[in-house]
This record gives sequence, structure tokens and C-alpha cells, in this order.
Amino acid sequence: MNNNLGLQFSTQRLIIRPLEEKDYESWLSGFVNRHASQYKYDKGQIDMSDATEPWFAAMIQKHQQAIEADDLYIFAVFDKAGHHLGMLNIKNLSRDQFQWAEIGYFIHNQYWRQGYAYEALTELIKQTKETLKFHRIEAHINLDNQPSIQLIEKVGFEFECLRKGFIFEHGAWTDHYVFYLNTHDEPIE
Repeated sequence: MNNNLGLQFSTQRLIIRPLEEKDYESWLSGFVNRHASQYKYDKGQIDMSDATEPWFAAMIQKHQQAIEADDLYIFAVFDKAGHHLGMLNIKNLSRDQFQWAEIGYFIHNQYWRQGYAYEALTELIKQTKETLKFHRIEAHINLDNQPSIQLIEKVGFEFECLRKGFIFEHGAWTDHYVFYLNTHDEPIE
């Protein structure tokens, strides 16, 4: 299956697009070669024993269905040599008069501190405006996740508010910071 739905973008060093079945080995390698967890929000090494090729193919179909439904856009990040570096996503929170989305991202920890997250997010933000036509993008971040806060501010997001008891994680309702970026100054047709 080779159906990236016309959503392939590139930067100087990166290719950003939906996963395809041919990506299985590279995708798996990205996860298998992760280092041990380096801080609280780094999952570190992950058990990938259930991630078979048929499982991967089914996951890709679910990703494509979400894209076709304009619900969730999931992108893989590869370097130009084909190494899977991480994932990005844009979740549609509301279309209509809002054109509002939430952004998510991770880079495998063996590729940290090389500028890949910044480069990938900068391109995704550009494409979120130009291709996906979202006006407002939010990032929801744990209060003590300084690396993510620094990254999202570096790509141009601004702090908006603290949402109390916003998400249930680690067995409790957790507060999150909300950062936002408005991509358009003019209305979308």
C-alpha cells in the first residue's frame, strides 16, 4: 500500500508523511533502537513484540481512515536516508468557524538534540496552515515538561492558560499548560 493521500512534505533534512507498508522495517527500527528513558516524559525502550507486519498494516489503515475523515492526521518523520525519527499528529478539535486543532509530537530519544523536532514541527505548522487549513493550533503540555515547553515556544506558540484537572494520566486528573498558535490573520474561504 502506497497511499500517503497527497500529504508528503520535505525539509532540508526530513521527509514528513503518513506511514506506508514499506516503512515497517524503518519504523520498527526507530522504536527498537531507543535508549533507556532519559526523563519522566520519555517512554524509553518500548516492548515492540506485538508490532508485527499485519498489525502495522492494520494501524496504517486506521491512520488513513482518520485522515480521510478529517479527524486525525498522523505523520511519520524520516531523515533523507529513510531512518524513522519519530511521529507528529494534528487532531481536529473543531472545523466550522473555528478551524481548531491540537498538535502532538515525539522524536525517538536516540535522535534527540539534533534539531529534528524543531525542523519537523516548523514544517508541520506551515502545512497545517497551507494544506490542512487550520487557523488555531494548541499544544497541551504537562507543567514540568520543560523540554516540550521550550520546543513549542521556539516554534512560535504562546502560553495561553493553565487547565486544571485537564487529563487523566498516571492515575490522577492532571493539570496542563495550553499553548496556542494562530496561523491566519485573514478568514479562510
